[in-house]
Amino acid sequence: MKLTANQMLSLYDAFKAINAPRGAQGKKHQLPTILSLSVAAILCGMRGYKDIALWVQSLGNNARSRFRCRKRNGRYEAPSRTVIRNALVNVDPEQLNQALNIWNAHYGYLDERLAIDGKTMCNALDDQGRQTHIMSVIGH
Repeated sequence: MKLTANQMLSLYDAFKAINAPRGAQGKKHQLPTILSLSVAAILCGMRGYKDIALWVQSLGNNARSRFRCRKRNGRYEAPSRTVIRNALVNVDPEQLNQALNIWNAHYGYLDERLAIDGKTMCNALDDQGRQTHIMSVIGH
């Protein structure tokens, strides 16, 4: 990829406009942080919540700080697989798609091999009746 680290980290700003689907209680990790980490992991070839979480957990303290992870006791904490999964399942797909399109409009031209897309799966409902969403980033 031809994108710089700063361009990748600008994903955080793109995701700030998305309404967090979670309540304030128990919210240790900001939604833009979780989404930025997820997109970065997908761009690095990770597939599925487990792979994304393993990639995120493998990041060093400096990388976690750049993604604006929560700082606690002098270390930056990475979100768990459950936190990542819940954020990706519950995020508003229209808002996510809009944020990805805006980010792609700013940086996609720098690397024409990069394609980002989001979809809502029809008839794929969880126990609470919410639809499943898929986010993909493909390097051509």
